[in-house]
This record gives sequence, C-alpha cells and structure tokens, in this order.
Amino acid sequence: MAKEYSRAQRVAEQMKKEVAGIIMREMKDPRVKMATVSDVWVSGDLKYAKIYVTFLDNDPAAVTKGIRILNRARGFFRTMIGQAMQLRMVPEVSFLYDKSLEEGFRMSGLITEAVRHDAELREESGPNDDSADDDNISQDNSSEVAENSDATTK
Repeated sequence: MAKEYSRAQRVAEQMKKEVAGIIMREMKDPRVKMATVSDVWVSGDLKYAKIYVTFLDNDPAAVTKGIRILNRARGFFRTMIGQAMQLRMVPEVSFLYDKSLEEGFRMSGLITEAVRHDAELREESGPNDDSADDDNISQDNSSEVAENSDATTK
C-alpha cells in the first residue's frame, strides 16, 4: 500500500524547493548566498512554517548574522512563496539554524576515536587465542552432529 502524506508534509516539501531557489536566485545579499535549506516544518493548519538552514561557513558569528538577515526578509520570502505556490494562505515563516550536520560530524568523530582507541588497546594486550578456541568449539559441534545423525539412522 502506498504511503500517504499529509497536506502539511506536501506543502513543506514544496516550500523547501521554493525557498532554496529564492535564496539561490532572488536574494541580493551575498552573506546568505551560501545558505542551504535542510528541512521545512509546516504546522498542521498551514499557518506557521519553520525553515531550517545550514551555512557553508559554520562560524557562530556568521551563522547568527545569516539567520538574522533571513528572518528580516520574512515578508519577502512569504511574498515569493505565495506567488510560486499559489496558496490561499501563506504560512508565517521563521528561519532557524540546523545543527544536525554539526552534530553528525561530532558523532562521527567520536565513533572514529572510539574505534581507534579499541584498536590501540588490542595491540597493547597482544595476540589473542580466541580464534583457536572458536576452531575447537566448531570441531566439537561437528563431531556431535555426526554422532547424532549416526544414532538416528541406526
């Protein structure tokens, strides 16, 4: 069965495309040219929209300035969205910084560090005889299976 999407989800996806295009083509401010729309959330009644953006420059001062510029241009964005999407009621938009990309890089770094640390600990402890024990266990299991199959056939 096909997955159904609510009207709010469909409007959010279309708004994401439109806002990305507006930032890329229509915005005159060079400080926000390198902004990327990562997600859009629209309320169920289509009155409010949160637009999550990331910037090429992750400097906190530049991010704060970029969000402030985008939020000052909310009226411009509403007008452009209304013209492009032909909605009867255009949602009130607000721009927020999307920290998920930074968080993903941080988590990836932590995982890499943990794997490296585990490898160092293994090297310090020396060679492990676990593989020899595994071979003995598998040989014991195969002999038991052979004995069981002989008993059932007799």
